[in-house]
Order: sequence, then structure tokens, then C-alpha cells
Amino acid sequence: MSSKKKINQSSIKNFFKREINDETRIEDIAQINRGESSIKVKKIKIDVVKNEDTKKEYTSKKISSEILAVKASIEPLKSSTMSETTTTMVMETSAPNTSSSSVICENEASSGSAVVTYLELCEVFELIEATTKRIQITKYLQNFFLTCIQRDPDSLICPDAEGKEFGIGESLIMKAIGQVTGSTLALIKKEHSKKGDLGQVAQDNKKGQKRIDHSFSAKNTNKMKKGLTIAQVFDTLYEIASISGTKSQVTKIDKIVRILMQCQDQEPKFFVRSLEGKLRIGLAERTGLQFPSPLKLMSLSVLAALARSFVLSDPNSKNLKEDKLEKELSKADAILKQVFSEIPNYDVIIPALLRYGIGELPDHCKLTPGFPLKPMLAHPTKSLTEVLDRFEGMTFTCEYKYDGERAQIHQFRDASGEKKLMVFSRNSENLSAKYPDIIVQMPEAPIDVVESFVLDCEAVAWDVSKKCILPFQVLQTRKRKDVQEEDVLVSVCIFAFDLLYLNGEAITGKCLKERRALMFQNFKEIEGKFAFAKSIDTKNIEEIQTFLDDSIIGNCEGLMVKTLESEATYEPSKRSRNWLKVKKDYLEGFGDTLDLVVIGAYFGKGKRTGVYGGYLLACFDEESEKFQTICKIGTGFSEANLTDQFKFFQDIIDVDGPSESYSYSDTPNHKPDIWFHPKIVFEVKAADLSISPVHQAATGLIDGNEEKGISLRCKLPIINRVLDVKDMYESQVSVQNGKSENNGATGVDDDFEY
Repeated sequence: MSSKKKINQSSIKNFFKREINDETRIEDIAQINRGESSIKVKKIKIDVVKNEDTKKEYTSKKISSEILAVKASIEPLKSSTMSETTTTMVMETSAPNTSSSSVICENEASSGSAVVTYLELCEVFELIEATTKRIQITKYLQNFFLTCIQRDPDSLICPDAEGKEFGIGESLIMKAIGQVTGSTLALIKKEHSKKGDLGQVAQDNKKGQKRIDHSFSAKNTNKMKKGLTIAQVFDTLYEIASISGTKSQVTKIDKIVRILMQCQDQEPKFFVRSLEGKLRIGLAERTGLQFPSPLKLMSLSVLAALARSFVLSDPNSKNLKEDKLEKELSKADAILKQVFSEIPNYDVIIPALLRYGIGELPDHCKLTPGFPLKPMLAHPTKSLTEVLDRFEGMTFTCEYKYDGERAQIHQFRDASGEKKLMVFSRNSENLSAKYPDIIVQMPEAPIDVVESFVLDCEAVAWDVSKKCILPFQVLQTRKRKDVQEEDVLVSVCIFAFDLLYLNGEAITGKCLKERRALMFQNFKEIEGKFAFAKSIDTKNIEEIQTFLDDSIIGNCEGLMVKTLESEATYEPSKRSRNWLKVKKDYLEGFGDTLDLVVIGAYFGKGKRTGVYGGYLLACFDEESEKFQTICKIGTGFSEANLTDQFKFFQDIIDVDGPSESYSYSDTPNHKPDIWFHPKIVFEVKAADLSISPVHQAATGLIDGNEEKGISLRCKLPIINRVLDVKDMYESQVSVQNGKSENNGATGVDDDFEY
């Protein structure tokens, strides 16, 4: 007799003679014969196969009340850990001429293929969004990845380095939502302003829609009922990102509409959020999550869950004792994180995992030119003495910290045997199209014997005539896409500071002293095009201080201090204390603060819905008697700060709009949602001042250009205090002196008009 328990066929048939409607809830509780595991299977359908030619399918609909529990002791198709949310099971019946009946996920394709549906993915997203507990999040992901491994291991995505962008804005998405739901654009905008989440707006409107676009045929309607798969959604998003040319926006809306028409339950919310490039579930990289695939999520929780799922999918794992299993899980976690840091490409990693397993993964997925690795990062420090304390007894080097864009440069031979150069950002984005000049000039740098390499560098704006570094803001003026070499207006110089791969060998395991020596031996400097990062090897604090001062004078941000021999391997993706950065804006007592007037605010979105998400600040120009905008800030505030500020600022809202004394840009992205009377001041410490085509501070004083002003560069603005404009004015030394000389004991300044 088969190990699978027999189930009375007539009981199943009798049950399904009942009327199934929206008020019906079917819940199958299956006790799995695997230890003491108990798996709850929701939303099921049972296929009863009478013979080879006839098959009747009975499907449960939306569930709302519990009316029946069918209990069966069954065995999964694969002897592996099963998902708590989605499971495939097989039951054998005793009826003649009946092969089997299967219980599968409701949203699987009717063909019987065990593809993972988009709704299943969205349900996992919903669970993750509802918790901040990392252990719980890892469990959700682990169970889902197990399902993918068992049912649909080919649900992969394009690598990060492909750098696809949708090229669509909120207004286009709103139009698509309106076409699908029948809601007016004005209503959608109003709801978006209130909720701060366009995905939630789409979901709420989809739930309440009263009409369906009848342009879809009956055939397409049937397809909708089957449910979207992850592959369908991803393919559509990839198509949207690839559309260009005339009428591209119309075509994009059409594709968005077609998917939204098929979306159900949580799907509209996460589909729209994917279009915006932010799922808002706390798992995306800082660059944003563009495509709705489980394998695009790259936080440590995701990698841990993926590693654990591959261990648990091995049938032998059920025979391991708890302590041994935990060791295997930890080992797998470390292996996958290390491999992912060297080659963050799931198109390479997942097939290798499926074929070789987690243990052999490092042998088949190594640092390879053409695939960007995650860069090593540095810890900030507040003083040079802190650097000396950290590296006491160790040899270290100090390098200029160039103010440009991190550039990882790869050279290798392609399939045709031709040498190829690629440039990647710190976020693994392919920047080759942005820097055609680098592609042309870099082949001159390596010596003849160099066939392949990976260099860690900084691309910096360069003044060809003056032979000096230009500010980072100049580099930002370069186009990002489809740049032709002859159209380049801002030249760049590459400053190399590390060599990670050379002639077929990864050298990240060597110490920095050896890597740097190999870099010096195999590359040569080219004036204005390629140079080595300027450095000194010293422990003398006076020499380091002088070197720091020189770096700032030379338009650099400060210094990078790195160990040379001990603990000096290259650690991809790690923010290591073996690399320290000494920036002028980090140093205690270095730099000034500015007193800036808050003249406007921007409504928050996402988690900041219901409060202000950012502020527009201005400085006062005595000559023109205008408040001139100088920056927007939105970081550095806690949730409590934002809530208190929202209440506080209600009393100074200017319902009449901007004052005539305000000088600001009319560009839509710059104008605030709310204007304030000029009453509150933020004391701000930030990194730098830069030339701005938008902000109005010092307009006309920069190289005689009447269209450009000065902006405050706020990588991480520090709000030291908040005070009243009048208090700020009266605290100035010149005003205080004027009071004592002119106003005696009264302390009143007649020139200040409130």
C-alpha cells in the first residue's frame, strides 16, 4: 500500500455539490507526517480526475467564514520543508479509473503548472510591511523562497547592473489608475495628497470600482481570473522600462492598465509601488526597488532567508539535530553573503545554487570582470586622534578622498575575444553609457601584459585648461544616458585607489600594500585622464593634519585612512573600521553653521504621511531685502520631531501664498506645498556650498551669471537648534553692540521690523 493515506472520494464529491459563493470559507488543515510539523493550507482547489479524458475542477472563491475542515494525513510532492502560506500536496483515492487528485494553490494556472503567483508574492510583502521584527521577516521570506525552490525556481530577474529605469512619473500612473477604476484624476490626486501612497490609492480605488473596461475580450477576462504570475508582471515591467520614442508614454500607460485590470487584493498596491521604484516594506536597497520580484530584495534578512531555504529544501536536513542544523544554516548564510558581495547577480547565483548547492557555491560564483562587486565602505571619524587610536601599532596610509562618483572599472575579453571596458557605480549600476570618454581613455592606462582587471576608482570633474579638480556639482551636470563622446562638456579624470582583480585572478584576499604595489606596477598615469589617488604613509599627526588641509584646498572632501598590512584585505559590501574617512564636515569644531529661515514645507509621503516631509530654507539678503532660497532639507528628523513640528508650524502658515519678499524658483519640484510666514529659524550645519541653477541665494554674484545662485549641500544636515527670527536677529554681535551703544538699558532695536 502506498504511504499516501487514502481519502474517501465520495466525501469530496459530496462536499463540492454544495453551492460555493463569496460567503463560503474552505479551510483545509493538513497534518504533515514530518516530525511534529503542522501546515495550514489556505485558498485551495481540488482536481478530481475520473479518467484520462474527463476532469472536473472545483474552485473555492474568496473566503470569509469557516464552514468545513477537511482533515487528511498527506505527504508533499517533494520531501522538504513546506511553506506556511502556499503548499502543493498529493492525495490518492481508492476509486477505480482514478489516477490522483491534487490540492494546489488557488491562483495557479489552470494548466496545472506550479508557477508562483504575483498575489502570493504580494501577500508576503503585506506580511513584511506589517512588522519590524527581523526574525519574523526572515521566516516569511524563508517560507516563500522554499515555495519558489520547490515550485518555480526559474522566477529570476535581471541583474542590478542592467540599470533599467521606467521613465514614468506620478501623473502617468494616476492616469492609468483612472482608466482602470473610473475615478477622476482630481479625485486620485486628492486621495494621494491625503494618503501619501499612490499604491494604496490604486488598491482602494480598485476595490471600489464599479465598472470594467469592456474593451477587453472574454478571452482576456478569463485570463484575468487565472491570476497574474510573477513572471508576467516582471516581463511587463521590463517592457515598460524598454519603451522609448514617439508615443512611448501612451504605450506605457496601456501596459500599466492591462496589468492593473488583472490585479486583485494587494496586487494593485505593490504593482504601483514597483512602478514608483519603492515598495516601502523596509527591504529594498538604498537605490530603490524597481521590479516586483522576491529576488530583487537584497537586505541581509533576504540573503539569510534565501540561504536557509536552500539548506532546508535538502531532504537530508530533516535528519539533522537542532544544533547541527543551526550550524549549517549559519554557515550557508555566511557563504551566500560573501558570494553575493563579490558577484551580486542572481542570474548567476540562483542557477549555481540549484545545480551545485550552497556548499559548492563559492567554487562556481567568484569575482568576475563584467559583474560588479559591492564596494568596501569606510567608517566616519570625528578627529585625527581617533584615527591614531584605532590604528595604534599598525601601518596605515592616508589618501585624498576625492569628491566625485565611485567608479568600478572592469576590463575583460567578451565572447568574440575582443577587449571590453565597463564602468559601474557603487550601487552596481552600469555607467558605461554615461562615461564614453572613460571607455575611450582607459585602455591607455594598463601596461601591455594586462589582459583583465577590476579597479576601484573615483571619477572626478576635471578642468583641462587649469589642470585641477572641479567641484562635484560640475560633475552632476553631465547627462546620465546615451552620452556621445563628442558631446561631453565636462571632462573627468579617474583617480584609482585599489586593484581587485588582475589577469584572471581575484586579489581581494591580499593586503592593501600588495594590491597597491600591483596597481602601481601594472598601470601608468595619464595627465588629466588617469592618476593614482594621492597618498602618504605616516603616523605623524602634524603631517596628517597638513595633508588633510591640502586635500580640502584641492577640492577634495578630506582623507581616507586605511590599514596597509594587518587586517587589510578588501571586504566587499562591508563598512569596515579598517577604512576610516576623515571629512571636514565630520570633524568636531570644523566648519560654520548657518541660520536659515523656514519659508515653506513639503507634504510627507509613505511613513511621513500626515506630517511635513521636508522644508524649504532661505537666507536674508540685506541689499535686496529678500529671503532667498538656499536648500531643501528632509533628513535628520525623528518621527517625534516631525509630528511636533507639524503641529507647531500650523500657527505660521501663510494662507495667502508666498510673500513678495521671497525669492524662489517656479519649478514644480521646488515650490513647497505650504508657505510659512518668515518666523522660524533652523541653525544648520552642512557639508558645502555649491553653485545652483535653482536656488536664489547670491544670484548674479557667481561668475556674473544671473541665472545661478548658491545652494547649501546637505548630505546629512545637522539641525543644531530652532529659534525665532527675532531672537536670531537680536543675538547677532553687531546688533548687541548697537543696543548697548544706541539704546541704553532698553535693549530695543528700532531697525528690526517684525
